[in-house]
Amino acid sequence: MMNGNRPNILVLGGGFGGLEAAFYLRMKLEDRADITLVSDRDYFLFKPNTIYIPFGLDPEKLKVGLERPTRRKKIAFVNDRVRQVDTDTKKVSTEGRELSYDFLVVATGADMRPEEVPGLKEHAETIWTLREMLKLRLALYDLLETARGGHNRRVLFLVAPNNKCAGPLYELVFMLDTWLRRKKVRSNVDLTWSTYEESYIQAFGPRLHGVVTSEFERRVVAGHTGYVAEQVEDGQVRYESGEVLPYDLLVAFSPYVAEVIYPTLPGDDRNFIRTDLATRQVVGHPDVYAVGDAGDFPVKQAFLAFLQADAAAEHLSARVLGTELEIAFEPTSMRVMEQFDKATFAQVPLRLTGVPEKPIEVDPAAIDAYKVGSYAAWRLGKKALGYYLPFRFALGNPFHAGVPWKGMEVGLKAMSRLMAK
Repeated sequence: MMNGNRPNILVLGGGFGGLEAAFYLRMKLEDRADITLVSDRDYFLFKPNTIYIPFGLDPEKLKVGLERPTRRKKIAFVNDRVRQVDTDTKKVSTEGRELSYDFLVVATGADMRPEEVPGLKEHAETIWTLREMLKLRLALYDLLETARGGHNRRVLFLVAPNNKCAGPLYELVFMLDTWLRRKKVRSNVDLTWSTYEESYIQAFGPRLHGVVTSEFERRVVAGHTGYVAEQVEDGQVRYESGEVLPYDLLVAFSPYVAEVIYPTLPGDDRNFIRTDLATRQVVGHPDVYAVGDAGDFPVKQAFLAFLQADAAAEHLSARVLGTELEIAFEPTSMRVMEQFDKATFAQVPLRLTGVPEKPIEVDPAAIDAYKVGSYAAWRLGKKALGYYLPFRFALGNPFHAGVPWKGMEVGLKAMSRLMAK
């Protein structure tokens, strides 16, 4: 153990990475450390399911209050916004106080910067916050009423350059197609897709590209890859290639940037914190870890945030307890993409390429673990995750650990053997 001392561990961020790290640390260390969680919100938001808000879901159903689970696990909770980190004195400043740490886990997430594409902020319905999803709900209601009146409308979906996880927008175009068909107005709405990626969901390899291609054909969605948005104007988008696509409704996913900038920590060109891949330790700062969207791993996704948080918490716990390290971060994405009439499951082992233009790819050494499948039954898997994860966090338990997760994992593996290849 660490000289018999009781270390003070500070976790910044109340999202997937922050809560998973805090609850995993408490599970591993029990009462051998003081743990403090800092978040600018007093609730956890189950963000993957915000895709249902434009179609009527109450956003309050996606929230889990943080007071009760942190108190249950004897984790001090500070509801405040982080301002800066002083690595020399090992202190974190928030808007209202100063906090000391022996170990620090940074999980303050990502934000959107639509301003990088001129006109995007002014003309597009963007997807990131609850407010934006509620605005999109109103836009879809207007679309529905106009189409019911017999008028034709054009909806354009746009993935902007430097977006780090386009999956939710792919879900929305599929969901909108199904929704419009069920409302019997699909024939009055043209759907068009444009992305800067060279292939659909580029980071996740050719199998998902094939799934999206066939879905676009089945649903009569005009798809365009390699379309780098240059300028958004009222009613049309101009691309670097010279192409112009018209729209009546533009739904876009913006460029990613770090939500909090830490000048004392090394960052990339978008202020994501540079880390050691396996341990999530910040480069040059062994007592600081960065997990989830705050770190420099090029794909931002909830399941990857869990894996990173677990690896960081495992590494930190081993240091405190003087035990052998049990796990390290091995990037494998796992997600279920909603389409309303069915869902697509994807398990994708990833590796870094070292090439800035295409920093991530499917790991050829783990190709047997690369699985994709589309069936109506996968919607049950999506719903199960939507109930299970908030339930675990509400109890102050990590998602990706313990006996319940092993049971969930067995179920997912059984489904993937039958319904993915």
